[in-house]
Amino acid sequence: MELNSYIDHTNLKNNATLKDIETLCNEAIKFHFASVCVYPYYVPLCKKLLEGCNVNVCTVIGFPMGMNTKDVKVFEAINAIENGADEIDMVINIAALKNKDYEYVKEEIEEIRDAIDGKTLKVIIETCLLSEDEIIKMTEICNETFVNFIKTSTGFSEYGARVEDVELINKHKGEVLEIKASGGIRTLKDAEDMIKAGASRLGTSSGVKIMQTPDKHCHCNGEEECTCGDECHCKEDE
Repeated sequence: MELNSYIDHTNLKNNATLKDIETLCNEAIKFHFASVCVYPYYVPLCKKLLEGCNVNVCTVIGFPMGMNTKDVKVFEAINAIENGADEIDMVINIAALKNKDYEYVKEEIEEIRDAIDGKTLKVIIETCLLSEDEIIKMTEICNETFVNFIKTSTGFSEYGARVEDVELINKHKGEVLEIKASGGIRTLKDAEDMIKAGASRLGTSSGVKIMQTPDKHCHCNGEEECTCGDECHCKEDE
């Protein structure tokens, strides 16, 4: 799998403008990223801008604190899908986890999963606020609820993804569950380290910078359409 296909090209700045989101979508098309990740407000715009291409529209639910009630999060998720979202990144209720109310945490995930009619669901657990035991517990819950991804971070807390947290999740996840590393992934090395640790999706606002890293190896193999965003020279030797 090529590096670009790991990336959820992200703009979750609260002052992002229409122009910023248009740029985000154009970059995602150019570099063939997996998705764009935006606030629910911009889902309809992204759906329109990305029509006819393979880039998905991802949005966030209960973001970034996760402390909304289950009913509010379910409504948010349904509304986002109705507006064109392909993927949902939801923040768990971290207080419920800290209170060891595991049934609440599990029910919340299941209700959102069931409400979005088979769309991709990623569960954000905010690893920087959790102990190792809590990370393992959330990995087990994500295994049990058959969600698509467990996601490390919102990027709005103390720190984002860490290699050791991705490795810990990878050690305890089932075959179905995938890992999205998010927060603080700014360089090619960061991206490669997370993938090596077990991540199969990367949430980052630095996707273009990562793809344009000098001397980054291109693996397009002279395909008709370069998946490095036309920044490489993979066809020059043909």
